[in-house]
Amino acid sequence: MKKFEKLTSTVVPLPIENIDTDQIIPARFLKATTREGFGNNLFRDWRFDAQNEPKPDFVLNNSIYTGKILVAGKNFGCGSSREHAAWAIQDYGFDAVVSSFFADIFKGNALNNGLLPVQVSDAFLHAIFESVSKDPNTAIVIDLENQTISLPVAELSENFEINAYKKACLINGYDDIDFILNQKELIEKFENERANA
Repeated sequence: MKKFEKLTSTVVPLPIENIDTDQIIPARFLKATTREGFGNNLFRDWRFDAQNEPKPDFVLNNSIYTGKILVAGKNFGCGSSREHAAWAIQDYGFDAVVSSFFADIFKGNALNNGLLPVQVSDAFLHAIFESVSKDPNTAIVIDLENQTISLPVAELSENFEINAYKKACLINGYDDIDFILNQKELIEKFENERANA
């Protein structure tokens, strides 16, 4: 996984609540076993009509909104436990998702795959949506090391929570296996001390 330290980016706003994993990546696209290509079908039924033509009123089809951060309404990632939802978001090009609440399973899947879910207050989320509606070039700053998210244009900043282990993995670009392999010397030392005790 790539390292995540500090991200400054414009955002793609999706002010819809209760977005479930079937809306993120519909079940009919879950046949592949590798992570590549899922971004093509991110929000497929919202992005395209029955003739596979892009729907002009959907935010991902609007070129004025770009960036590495998806900002979504409350209760993002509810529904089934499919890991493909995190894969699709990341494969599309997002490095972080901001919402005022995440479903636990989605949050875990995101963190396991190098996608940072940042949970903010309802008021902060509203401020982001309001700022972006006034100016699509509005940027936010996510500082993982200090666990802060900032909206400079409104002079707002909040702290966010993250599991310490997952934070270390993201900062170092480790998945779970990489983390264990990185502890090889400590493991060998422990085993040697135990064998000689």
